[in-house]
Amino acid sequence: MRRRRLTRLLALRELRLPAAALGGTALGGALFLAGYGLLADAAWAATALAGLVPALREMAATIRARRPGVDVVAVLAIAGALALGETLAAAVIGVMLATGQALETYAGGRAERELTGLLARAPRLARRIAGDAVEVVPAEAILPGDLLLVATGDTVPVDGAVISGQALLDESALTGESRLVERRTGERVASGAVNAGSPFRLRAVATAAESTYAGVIRLVEAARASRSPMTRLADRYAGLFVPVVLVTAGAAWAWSGDPVRGLAVLVVATPCPLILAAPIAIVAGISRAAGRGVVIKGGGALETLARVRVVFFDKTGTLTAGMPRLERVLAAWGGIDENEALRVAASLAQASGHIMSEALVRAAAERGLPLSLPGETREEPGMGLEGTVEGRRVRLGRLPWACAGEPSPGALRLQRRALRYGGSATFLAIDGHLAAAFALEDPVRPESGRVVRTLRRLGIRETIMLTGDHPGLAEMVGASLGIDRVLAGLTPAEKVEQVAARAGAPAAMVGDGINDAPALAAADAGIAMGARGAAAAAEAADGVIMVDRLDRLVEALLVARAARRIAVESIVLGMGLSFAAMGFAAAGLIPPAAGALLQEGIDVAAILNALRVLGWQPPRPGKAVPPEVFAALLEGHRELAAVAAELRTLAMELDALPPGSLAERAAAAVRRLEATVVPHERLEERDVYPALAAALPGPDPLAAHSRTQAELFRLVRQLERLAADLGAGEGALDPEDIADLRQLLIGIATLLRLNLAQEEDLAALLGWEGAETGAPAPAGAPAR
Repeated sequence: MRRRRLTRLLALRELRLPAAALGGTALGGALFLAGYGLLADAAWAATALAGLVPALREMAATIRARRPGVDVVAVLAIAGALALGETLAAAVIGVMLATGQALETYAGGRAERELTGLLARAPRLARRIAGDAVEVVPAEAILPGDLLLVATGDTVPVDGAVISGQALLDESALTGESRLVERRTGERVASGAVNAGSPFRLRAVATAAESTYAGVIRLVEAARASRSPMTRLADRYAGLFVPVVLVTAGAAWAWSGDPVRGLAVLVVATPCPLILAAPIAIVAGISRAAGRGVVIKGGGALETLARVRVVFFDKTGTLTAGMPRLERVLAAWGGIDENEALRVAASLAQASGHIMSEALVRAAAERGLPLSLPGETREEPGMGLEGTVEGRRVRLGRLPWACAGEPSPGALRLQRRALRYGGSATFLAIDGHLAAAFALEDPVRPESGRVVRTLRRLGIRETIMLTGDHPGLAEMVGASLGIDRVLAGLTPAEKVEQVAARAGAPAAMVGDGINDAPALAAADAGIAMGARGAAAAAEAADGVIMVDRLDRLVEALLVARAARRIAVESIVLGMGLSFAAMGFAAAGLIPPAAGALLQEGIDVAAILNALRVLGWQPPRPGKAVPPEVFAALLEGHRELAAVAAELRTLAMELDALPPGSLAERAAAAVRRLEATVVPHERLEERDVYPALAAALPGPDPLAAHSRTQAELFRLVRQLERLAADLGAGEGALDPEDIADLRQLLIGIATLLRLNLAQEEDLAALLGWEGAETGAPAPAGAPAR
């Protein structure tokens, strides 16, 4: 409230000068109509002199900066009007200068609203749990590992992981989205988010200075201090404009012999709207991007992004989620249960902020496993974590670390099995004995393919993946997304070389890790994934995507292009109208007083055109889709994804199953599909797809989705018949039957995952921004 009152006072102060100028001009008009001509001239002259002071001050500033401006034209116009007795024209110019300055201040203030709001919401206090007490301390006093209580309405002071409870958060200050998000036990929470639900406990993983919001503040300050090349381009235009104005005014005077014509030319050319409009358009673009969760450091970065034609991508954390997911638990010899192994590992993992530890804690929470509080924990960077869980000595991490020495042949076989299921693995040892392996996979972001396709439609000539990963894995990801070129096995220095070696077009680099920072700095436009990315990457980049969604890259590109296009439009509009008015004034068709009013209109038109950037909105479909349709489309997606994973796991285990249980397992898979997948797909085909098709062009826009469903139903029927045959058979199973069963299981799992991805892409296309999480739309949630 106090800040709001201060804003109002500042706004009133900015209005004082234009109000005084208008009052002085109106007073002169009243005196003139009353027959007091000399007093009217005096009032108008005083008004003109009041407007001359800021013009002289601005002209002196441009001269000191060796940056030519049009303020000299304004000074000459006022001085000439007073010298020639055109006091009304001089007063109107004074009003024009005062109102133009006020409008520029208003426009700039409105354009920086999102940036200023980000600064105002910086967290300052934290509730730290010390034993049984809770103490309120400055956010700067929090250290990694501290246990915090985030009460309802509190701003999260530092980056951390949810320890207990379910966090319901308002992340609009970071992402620009008003939709509340849920964070479960083990999931990361960024500083700056506001707790909109019940209190929860948070384990700090960074200091306040190293947390997300501190990085946002640094980025905002850099954005506000930056001077745009478009502004410098406008200054260069002004340097050409001023001599043309002076020559035209002098020629009109010499040709007509009337100095008033030369004065009229000066008046209609004062001031040049490009000086106001171009910076406003650029700042408005930065503001609009911030409102969509992308902080761009300055006008230069915004304009460069608008011209990008080549995009480099890092893989891990950029095209992929960067957040491993537990694919499978492989118990070692010794008889430990898979759930028990995960429970023990996740209990110890609570003490670490490593992304693999978070994946284990999250998987345990999804299975509803109760976790214990670990003790005597110690983390060895790059190796793993050790501590005590329920009196047992536990190690979690790389295989040599877990084995405390050279792995045995059996441990190496377990490692090979784990790596078949996932791209990476971590291992658990209990009391010195290897107990289990956890296969982890970094899934491709659901929106990544759509982003690559959209960039191609927007005129991006080439997309290139730069990664240090194994070429086979990188090629698989690149092929699935339609990336033009994949360069794998690169060091950070080699990434820089590839970015620097581009030819012919400005290039953007998108990354998130510390090893991406040099390439981000080398690119024309570096964009960091800042929601969970490294601080070094954010510092090196020209812009940071604060929400954990790659498709905001497309929005940032569209905003940048819109801001640059509108800035150029405003320059052309203002200069074109000014040149036309100068021609009429030189011909004696526009007197000085009318010319001053005309130029005021030109200025206002150029500035209002620049402010159109603030109204930019992401592309959306022609027809709105009701939120209940989104809810029906996405309902049950997590369960269906789990069914697909179960089918794929069963297909991999067929050879190891006892012959007597194989038929029962196949029948159980059929029952699972009939209970979950088939009703879901039938309901969608009957009720949901027609509602979605109404928002899309074409006679049958969802034909591909329907064909996928039809093929899915066909395979389920084949599996049902095969399971019946296996159940009725006698004696040894035919190897061909087992091969057919494996093929059907993998085919159904693949089609099911494809169908879910298609539906989530469709939901995102039609405006539901929760589609990437697979979460159903809450009742009454608006489509954007």
